[in-house]
Amino acid sequence: MAKKSDYFGLPYIVSVILAIIPFTSWVCGFVTRFMEGKIVAGLIRLIFGFTIVWILDLIFMILKKSICRIINL
Repeated sequence: MAKKSDYFGLPYIVSVILAIIPFTSWVCGFVTRFMEGKIVAGLIRLIFGFTIVWILDLIFMILKKSICRIINL
């Protein structure tokens, strides 16, 4: 069985594909933060999701198998 990753518990390769596509990374990023109860982090991802946050999510997803935890408010 594939190792679970960060976006909704999906397999790693599916999460990487979702992280590569800017729009899906933006949507999955703020939805997962709101689901975790991290409202401020979700709002930051909602507002700034197409900028540096997207690049950080992509790098962290590939290297650490988890989306960026820097914005963990």
